[in-house]
Amino acid sequence: MPANDNIITGRHYLTGEMVRVCIDGGLITEMSAIRTSVDSELIIAPGLVDLQVNGYAGHDLNTDPLLPQTVKEIAVRLWREGVTTFFPTIITNSSDNISRSLAAIAEACRSYPEAASAVGGIHLEGPFISPEDGARGAHPAEYVVPPDWELFCRWQEACNGMIRIITLSPEWPSSADFIRKAAESNVIVSIGHTAAKPEQIREAVDAGALLSTHLGNGSHAMLPRHRNYLWEQLAADELYATIISDGFHLPDPVMKVFLRMKPGKVILVSDATSLTGMEPGNYTTHIGGEVTLTDAGKLHMRGNPDMLAGSGKSLLHCVETLVSKDLASASEALDMAGRIPYRLAGLPGEYRLSPGGVADLILLRAESSGLSVKRTIKEGRTLFVEEI
Repeated sequence: MPANDNIITGRHYLTGEMVRVCIDGGLITEMSAIRTSVDSELIIAPGLVDLQVNGYAGHDLNTDPLLPQTVKEIAVRLWREGVTTFFPTIITNSSDNISRSLAAIAEACRSYPEAASAVGGIHLEGPFISPEDGARGAHPAEYVVPPDWELFCRWQEACNGMIRIITLSPEWPSSADFIRKAAESNVIVSIGHTAAKPEQIREAVDAGALLSTHLGNGSHAMLPRHRNYLWEQLAADELYATIISDGFHLPDPVMKVFLRMKPGKVILVSDATSLTGMEPGNYTTHIGGEVTLTDAGKLHMRGNPDMLAGSGKSLLHCVETLVSKDLASASEALDMAGRIPYRLAGLPGEYRLSPGGVADLILLRAESSGLSVKRTIKEGRTLFVEEI
């Protein structure tokens, strides 16, 4: 692994100004504007923070048994995509399988420095979600159950309290009490895979829910025109919202409306699967079954291009999509994929490109094909450099 970098130069992602960044002890200690005749093509930005990663490059976090080494391998592969912090996401399964997977992630963080530095916490997506078709998405119906605080506490014990985000549906009668307890224990409650009535969404927000999981996805194909859970979440100013801006999950006008409704509170997630980063082709997966990954990176059920089978694109691609469609500037999209999720997750330190900021940084170059990661730095240490 390369040695520490103490000084880097490039263009500030917010201002475009050429700057020299000094790093020490995992923090940015000094930053100054520099005058040079050399017009640097490198852009310096905070590292990407992905709150929803189910797998990557052939590695699946929801395969039983989950091996601790799998978590490490995903962390290392994500460095190439500029992701310095990610949240391994465990979806609906049996109680025992969830316990084993959570324990494996905790073991990975104990055993591998790569995992320990990269994992910001665990995202538990289910099993306290809607049992209804459509809203449930690809989550197995047989394991969907109502919110159970004692069960959740057992899962937290299995992973030493690493669950930082839980996606649930507030349609269950016990939801508000569960949400209140989770919020009091510093767990972010996210509304998702829901068939909740608008008043149940409002009750969840009042109880402490802070986030909407991949808003606009994991929902019914048809909804009441005015009173539905999407409008209610959009109207709740308290809620942040994650979106999968890969160009396939949401139409452009929908993303445009979401961005306007929640300025400063939209977070990009990849919702990456084990097929993200793989070669195009036909695959068989344990959740989606027979699927196809197209040349463009669209992952759909084999023979049915209209039915998505998860995400096949990275978080960096989600940034590029917003920029290429003129839905956000590069700096805005990078903040949605870095600074905003880092702050919401309550991770330590100030996540900003200025003195005192955490030295989780990426050096990017804008190319005809999109943004390219040239270097990834975590806590002041270079973890990835593109080979020339």
